[in-house]
Amino acid sequence: MMTHKPKIYLLDVTNRDGVQTSRICLSKLQKTMINWYLDQMGVFQSEFGFPLTRHETNYLNANLELAELGGFSRIRLSGWLRATKDDVRGALKLVPRLKYLNLSISTSDQMIVHKFKGKLDHQSIIREMQEAVSEAKKLGATGVGVNAEDASRSNLEYLIEFALKAKEAGADRIRYCDTLGTDTPFSIYERIESLAKQVQLPIEVHCHNDLGLVVANSIAGARAAADAGQDSYINTCVNGMGERAGNADLVSVILAIKYGQGMSGYQLDEKVDLKMAWKICKYASYAFGVPIPINQPGVGANAFAHESGIHADGALKDRRNYELYDFEELGRGEPEIIETGRKITAGEYSGIKGFRNVYEKLEVAFKDDAEATRILELVRYANVHNQKPLVDDELNFIAKYPDIAHKIFTMTP
Repeated sequence: MMTHKPKIYLLDVTNRDGVQTSRICLSKLQKTMINWYLDQMGVFQSEFGFPLTRHETNYLNANLELAELGGFSRIRLSGWLRATKDDVRGALKLVPRLKYLNLSISTSDQMIVHKFKGKLDHQSIIREMQEAVSEAKKLGATGVGVNAEDASRSNLEYLIEFALKAKEAGADRIRYCDTLGTDTPFSIYERIESLAKQVQLPIEVHCHNDLGLVVANSIAGARAAADAGQDSYINTCVNGMGERAGNADLVSVILAIKYGQGMSGYQLDEKVDLKMAWKICKYASYAFGVPIPINQPGVGANAFAHESGIHADGALKDRRNYELYDFEELGRGEPEIIETGRKITAGEYSGIKGFRNVYEKLEVAFKDDAEATRILELVRYANVHNQKPLVDDELNFIAKYPDIAHKIFTMTP
């Protein structure tokens, strides 16, 4: 009889926790492109937004429609909600195609006492969560994760009780949230192993970087779930974006699982394609307007740079002397052409001649003038929408999916 070998999956939260980063934001087109790149990278799921936030409605529905059209090959798109029955009803009314939800509520004494201020106690939190899960399942949700916010500071016995009640109500996963980044690899391993053993549900590992331990904690949590016989879903953000000091960097997590000491017996989702790393990290940096640190693992400018005599000599003799993995594996090493002469760009005030020149260079042909004019108008709107020049992949996306693009750009206050 074959036994289940637990896997480590990636659930990226760039379009939810990443965009909650103070002082920065993404346009709805940029969020769509992040979903598109994540899909090409083989990421299992994208928490792609907030179904109850009205300015997200058209974007969310358009991305779900794009998935139905085959624009995404595999990725699941999930929404984040508070764990209340009313929020579930409202979300599925606004975004009826939504099938995957994560329902969140605080479980620590700190937040129960000092955030809810007497509105909820330990048992009413469980009741509210169970009602929300049951409502989601009743209304057709295929997959429901329950988030224990501030799980790392929650009483472990209560956390296990909460998770068992979530399972009883129909939850498919439990998200262990190290909301303040207070865990260490040692504490999170012990807590998640105990939680996973007693609850017997897959565990999502959601960590923050307040102590600089976010990747180590994420890997330790996933390992604990696997040792307890359960799949895990590490929550990541591209380039480690996220509230305060950030979430677990997507590329660093993949590299740690693939090359970290002691991780060889743990199975990363085989669909993950690290060759997309360079492309998605560069795009996210441009979209967020936040440079990639030169020392960022895998994709930083210095990740494969050597200067000191001993290191340069060793790297030239055999790359394994001073490089743990190959830059080619991350999609690096190809020459990048920078235009230094005349360049025609497509912006919010472009005309048809210049616009056609831009798309001819992308090898995109239009069937007639009417189609070209329509795409030009969408490209103009996209420039206003993004407030920065469009990249080639965005231009290609608009030409390929004009109806989806139109919906993404449309908001009704």
